[in-house]
Amino acid sequence: MLKYSVSALSQNLGNLKRNAVFITGLMALLISGAFAQEQRSEISIQGTGFYTKDATGRNTQQFFVPAGFASIRSDVHQTTGSLLVNLPHPARLRLDPYVLAGAGALTFNPGGNTLIAGADTQTRAAFVYGGGADFPLTHHFSLRAEYRGLVYKTPDFGLRALNTDTVTHTAQPSAGIVFRF
Repeated sequence: MLKYSVSALSQNLGNLKRNAVFITGLMALLISGAFAQEQRSEISIQGTGFYTKDATGRNTQQFFVPAGFASIRSDVHQTTGSLLVNLPHPARLRLDPYVLAGAGALTFNPGGNTLIAGADTQTRAAFVYGGGADFPLTHHFSLRAEYRGLVYKTPDFGLRALNTDTVTHTAQPSAGIVFRF
């Protein structure tokens, strides 16, 4: 059984507060830039995949500890903001390409899905990058294909024995339809 100390809890709370302040500041910066943009609204419905590098199971973090391998299944909640830049393109292509970059947070919640005692919910800051294109069908409707990548420190769920101090990557391809008004 893994032990969880009060000092580790205090350190994790400090890290969580620091990450929350960073993400709040970055979101405020991104939102202020958005107000300088043209006023255009859209609603989209998209299907998205969530593929984490080197994961063998869905939303499962794999660890090697002195006693052997440990797996922690967790729910992952994502909160991100991105600056989107439309790329110039010839009108004959009928594509509206764009790139995006931003930041956010991923919250990993083991929620009783683990046999490892003391595994706690953990939030990690994430760098977001990606791109995509809209294919206009009419003045108001478009098809969209997009790729988003998230880079973040591997969660350890507050357990020192699971701290690998490594960075991992999650890919999020998506496709859908957009309505502009």
